[in-house]
Parts: sequence; C-alpha cells; structure tokens
Amino acid sequence: MTDTPFSTALIVGAGQGISAAVARRFSAAGLKVALVARNADKLAGLASEIGALALPADATDASAVADVFEKVSRQIGTPDVVVYNASARAQGPIAELDPETVRNAIAVSAFGGFLVTREAARRMLPLGRGAILLTGASASVKGFPQSAAFAMGKFALRGLAQSSARELGPKGIHVAHIVIDGGVRSTVRPDPADRPDSTLSPEGIAQTYLDLIRQPRDAWSLEVELRPWVEHF
Repeated sequence: MTDTPFSTALIVGAGQGISAAVARRFSAAGLKVALVARNADKLAGLASEIGALALPADATDASAVADVFEKVSRQIGTPDVVVYNASARAQGPIAELDPETVRNAIAVSAFGGFLVTREAARRMLPLGRGAILLTGASASVKGFPQSAAFAMGKFALRGLAQSSARELGPKGIHVAHIVIDGGVRSTVRPDPADRPDSTLSPEGIAQTYLDLIRQPRDAWSLEVELRPWVEHF
C-alpha cells in the first residue's frame, strides 16, 4: 500500500476516458475498485485488466444506488472513496428542447450525484473519514448556447459539492468538485498536429483525482479546475 489513506473506491458512471484512467490510477495505488454503469458489460475489459468489480445500476434510481453500495460493501469492502462521473446532455435551441429529455439530463448529472453522495455519506460518517469526488465541466461555471440542460445539471452538481463539503468536511469526509474545463483527449478526439497538448489527457486528470484523495485534511481542496495550457478562461 502507498500513502493513499483509503482502501476501496467506487466509480459511478464508469466507461472509457476519465473514469477508466481514474480506475487504473487508483488500482495502481493499491485501492480495490468497483465500477458502475447502466451497462456493466462495457466494463468487462477494464474490470479484467485491473481486477475490478463491475456492476450495473441506474444512478437516478434510489433503490438501485443503495443496492449497488451494499453489493460493493459485501464483495470488496465499504467504499471510502466515491467518484461520481455520470452526466447527460440534451443539446439544442432552448425553445425546441424536449422536456422529458431535459428532465433526464438533469436527473443523471445532478440527482444521481445526490443519490450517490447520500449513500456514500451514510457509510462514511460512522467511519469518520472518506472522500467524495464529483466530476464537473466547463458548464459547471458557465452556460453555453444550446446547452441549457447540461449547464443546469452541472450547476446543480457544483451546488451539491459545495453544500456537502461544508457539511461533511468537519466530520472527516473530503468532498471535492473537479471542473474539467476543456476537451478530453481520446482515440476519436486526438490533439491536432499543430496544437499538441491542447486537450486534457485522461491520465493527467486521473493524477489530480489521486492527488486529491492524498491531501492532508488541514489543506483540502474543495474545488479544482483543470484545463489544457491553451484553453481560454
């Protein structure tokens, strides 16, 4: 075990990109990892690679979220690090947006974050320690045209993080909100040849998540903004 003061991480909204990089980084640091997504089959390769537990759940379903926490606790231990990485978009002119599509987008980005944070807090409070990391975006702090639903969800998630940090921090639980302010690099979204490092690398983001859970409690970050060096802000 390294100097990471935790043993079990639960990542909700897992997939490729940020969450996969975080899962690999946490596993390499000695944490047992559980991965949760609506479709757990897509997690089979990553789970096999790092020896993680993969479970299906709808993050907007309170009973499903509670059930997945119970399963993780029974199978690999009570999660003392929880990452919420799920989000949904409903893009288009505000006058033309479908209300149910918007409702779902807000539910995934924000209500699911509340459900996961609630279950995490219920288990961390008796321990007197834990870390809850909520993944934000540029839309957490600035709304863009034709992206109202995403902004509403991410603004709400940021509010949840701020409120939870102030409530749970004095009880030993570190809550942090990470603003991913820029595009994230992937195989389908590589950096342009003439602009190297103009997107955020998942591995670089994951290092920040690991650094956050290693922070001493007398110097906790409650919000971190990450952006590539060429991003305007």
